[in-house]
Amino acid sequence: MDNQEKLIKVETIQNILIAHAIGSGENSSDYETLRYYLLKEIDIKNLLPKYVITCRNLQQFWQFIKYEYRTYGERRDFIWNSFQPLLKKLELDNSVPSDKLVTSVVKKIDSDYIHSIWHKALERRASDPEGAITLSRTLLESTCKHILDELDIDYGNSPDINQLYRLIAKELSLSPSQHSEQIFKQILGGCSSIVEGLGALRNKVGDAHGQGKVNFKPSPRHAELAVNLAGTMAVFLFSTWEMKKIEL
Repeated sequence: MDNQEKLIKVETIQNILIAHAIGSGENSSDYETLRYYLLKEIDIKNLLPKYVITCRNLQQFWQFIKYEYRTYGERRDFIWNSFQPLLKKLELDNSVPSDKLVTSVVKKIDSDYIHSIWHKALERRASDPEGAITLSRTLLESTCKHILDELDIDYGNSPDINQLYRLIAKELSLSPSQHSEQIFKQILGGCSSIVEGLGALRNKVGDAHGQGKVNFKPSPRHAELAVNLAGTMAVFLFSTWEMKKIEL
């Protein structure tokens, strides 16, 4: 199994166990099949909760969980927490080099909000494409506002993402009109187009707005593109701002 498939199977068996623990009566054969495949993967087996290894079917699991925890909430929290080490490992292994690059830059930013937005965007690319697309735009908007705040530049009460980027591009000398070399004008014009595109994509297919009779459902690859573009632009803006501070 590739890493994405492993992640899906682990999340599925976790959801089966939660559903059974709160009395929905899941089909034991689905659990048994998933358990069989996961136990064959050494890297997964070592982090699987002990009760998955010892309980061969849902009947055995029920005998364990019903006496261990009395309330649905306690059972749900217990199962979630017991799967966290394995899920975190698989999510980390599933990351790509660009994820790690952006994460390393984001960690240096003095903003818990931006840290949270970036990690949520990464987590939701596969499971919630609409939400990930909305978060990618939020990441870029927050990046612009954070730098503009540090520059002590007023951007009004409800600026759109294009207005924010125009302000920050002017201050950081990223506007195409501020350069004479055609290649830089072209690249910086492309950056502006990315920002406009992410704003339009979020309005069209993100989960921040309702859709009409005709609607489009984005796939994980669309979300991955949006998140990667937003992350790359955030790195570019913060790196440029760091260089600007040295000059000031």
